[in-house]
Amino acid sequence: MSKRDYYEILSIERTASDAEIKSAYRKLALKYHPDRNPGDRAAEEKFKECAEAYAVLADPEKRVAYDRFGHAGVSATAGAGGFDPSVFSGLEDIFGNLGDVFGFGDLFGGGRRRSGPQRGADLRYDLEISFDESAHGAETSIQIPRQETCDDCKGSGAAPGSSPTVCNQCRGQGQVRFQQGFFTVARTCPHCRGTGKTISKPCHSCRGAGRVTRERKIAVKIPAGIATGQQLRMTGEGESGTAGGPPGSLYVVVHVQEHEFFRRDGLNLFCEIPVNYTTLALGGDIQVPTLDGVDKIKVPEGTQTGTTLRLRGKGMPDVNGRGKGDLFATVQVQTPKKLTKEQRYALEQLAKTLPKEHFEPRKRHEEQDERNLFDRVKDMFG
Repeated sequence: MSKRDYYEILSIERTASDAEIKSAYRKLALKYHPDRNPGDRAAEEKFKECAEAYAVLADPEKRVAYDRFGHAGVSATAGAGGFDPSVFSGLEDIFGNLGDVFGFGDLFGGGRRRSGPQRGADLRYDLEISFDESAHGAETSIQIPRQETCDDCKGSGAAPGSSPTVCNQCRGQGQVRFQQGFFTVARTCPHCRGTGKTISKPCHSCRGAGRVTRERKIAVKIPAGIATGQQLRMTGEGESGTAGGPPGSLYVVVHVQEHEFFRRDGLNLFCEIPVNYTTLALGGDIQVPTLDGVDKIKVPEGTQTGTTLRLRGKGMPDVNGRGKGDLFATVQVQTPKKLTKEQRYALEQLAKTLPKEHFEPRKRHEEQDERNLFDRVKDMFG
């Protein structure tokens, strides 16, 4: 069976740069790595195939020979089956810290747990607030459980009066190596869990972990104008670091309850106001609820139901303090359900003076252009 073209294997052009070759190989190696595909022989073969291609194309001399003579030009320098195990010697530089993310950072010696200071983990808290709190800002407090440095052992994990010792299995390296097929793999030392040290007398309070879980009450200041999905970062309020490392951060993700009257879009607010027919016909002032109370707005004579009026600066405040949005009030005619005799007589007299209703079928293109109130208002005012 003939071998596939190395450029085809890595899905790159023959003119690809060294950086493009490295990037393409890294993506494929992450995808087909045995640790991510346990028991999948097909993935394992593709992983080996990609590594073989990279071993040749990443080497300038081998690449020139391959470009001129194909597989025959590099078969003498390749290992068994055309695979060069030396490619794995430099993979730590290729994978970097991605191994920790994907769960196979131990491979090729790149995933040993560092015994020095490490930053604590970040925490997330989902906070639900009212619409009014998001509009005006507020202060509240939350309870969070988090890992903190043990007061008794000061984070060492060893009982007071004792100290950790060098692991005799990995000799302080934090990893052990073993042969797997044709290449060497380094794994986190199971005896010391990658720390390079063991504790003979664990701290009674934290049982050797160096940290304990505590509930903490934290004050949170909510800025006016914050919206659902936005988050507040509280530096230093995450979990404690290890071996003297700095603490992580706490991210408070905000969820705002819907309002019974207002709808929010960005910094603008939208609402509907019921108005008497006579006010729309004759004009007059109406009252419009806002975030800061009730405002008056003038309705021009002959205003039609569905007309939207704009109140500048009466919307939501910008979370960064850069002004406020606007409030858009759409007037809707309010038809009285019950009429007195005098009211009915007055309307009957008015009806006699008005032109008769004339029905004109809606044109097809008008029907297709019909949109809901919210979209039309947005188009009108941006």
